[in-house]
Amino acid sequence: MKKICLTVVGLYVMFIHAFSQVSHTDSTGYKSRKLRPEEVNFISGYYDQSADKSAVMGGRTDFKGNGAVTDLANGLEIKFVGWDPKGRKNNLTAGLGIDYHTAASQAYVDSNGHARNNGTRVYPTLDWSIENEKKGTGFGIGAYYSAEHNYYHSIGLNTSWSKKNQHNGEFSVKVTGYFDQIKMILPSEFIPVDSVKNAPATDSVVYITTASGRTQALTYVNGQPVGGNSKPAIPSKARDTYTASFGFAQVINPRMQGSIALDLVYQSGYLGLPFHRVYLNTGKDTIENLPSQRFKVPIGFRLNYFLGDNVIIRTYYRFYADTWGMRSHTVNIEVPVKLTPFFSISPFYRYYRQTAADYFAPYEKHLVTDQYYTSNYTLSAFTSQTFGAGFRMAPPKGVVGHLKVLEIRYAHYTQTTDLTANTISMAFTFK
Repeated sequence: MKKICLTVVGLYVMFIHAFSQVSHTDSTGYKSRKLRPEEVNFISGYYDQSADKSAVMGGRTDFKGNGAVTDLANGLEIKFVGWDPKGRKNNLTAGLGIDYHTAASQAYVDSNGHARNNGTRVYPTLDWSIENEKKGTGFGIGAYYSAEHNYYHSIGLNTSWSKKNQHNGEFSVKVTGYFDQIKMILPSEFIPVDSVKNAPATDSVVYITTASGRTQALTYVNGQPVGGNSKPAIPSKARDTYTASFGFAQVINPRMQGSIALDLVYQSGYLGLPFHRVYLNTGKDTIENLPSQRFKVPIGFRLNYFLGDNVIIRTYYRFYADTWGMRSHTVNIEVPVKLTPFFSISPFYRYYRQTAADYFAPYEKHLVTDQYYTSNYTLSAFTSQTFGAGFRMAPPKGVVGHLKVLEIRYAHYTQTTDLTANTISMAFTFK
């Protein structure tokens, strides 16, 4: 399920982002023309995770807390480019992503471990931008949709603006809104039981909700099921996320480039997940409960240095703070080395450290008197390290046929909560 392990999502997004390429088109010989396909990108990634302390089982470390996850993600992106009658460059990008995953903990949405332990997510995207190269301005809008079987739906909208100055600098602003609906799929022991009116206590209608969001009403008489096929709707709760992103990039000298990025993020609504258990210090379990508002402020700094013609040193630092008491630091370094004019290797290393949210406690450590509580270890204190390498092949005549660029990236991830993961991603660019 989406959000079972935020680490999975964060890692995969990081690896996919590393493949992104900037395409520069020469417009000196400008002629007005309609949009036409310029580039097709296909990306495929496989993620494998070994862990315990799953959020579904409230951080338990026995076999029921198994946090093993596998994820196979595939994305297709088609870019169209054209010029309008005013000489402005138009870009239209359409994308489609499909992920399939298995998660051991997902089976324990049913307390007996019989729930569905796999799922599929589909997420199309559409972005349009227009660039006035004479004025150095750009404007864009985008839309996003994501659906994970029957339980999680998200709609996203964004708009952006950028302006270049006369000193090789560029300022950009982007505003994004995500509007989510989360089906309230509860752990099986918390699913409400509606008693049949004017019937003995042994007669009832039990609503059984599976991990994929299907609901079945079973009628019991004297403790025995006698049938029933109604499917009452599962209630949903909303979650809204608003982000204002500000960025400034500057060419410092012929060998050095730098940038700074600031995000202001506000979330409201249901910010937990209904199938995340929490075990109190009494041994009794309950459902994760978190505040309905959260404000986040990450700020990042990037500095790239060109060490000769064949080596680039890319460095990055980010500080993060939010109103839930979390603080984090991220340091990343990547050194692309061009071994030949057409082949390069990019070793990288990332270090991350965060403090725990105010509302986190491990298994059976929360008090009955706590107002908010979670045992989701993505909100715990931990440090992590990621290292790996990327390989890029881009010969002048292409790799084969219309395949112009081939990239492979591998990463190994370790976290002090006993979580380890491996990811391998491949990117193909066709022109």
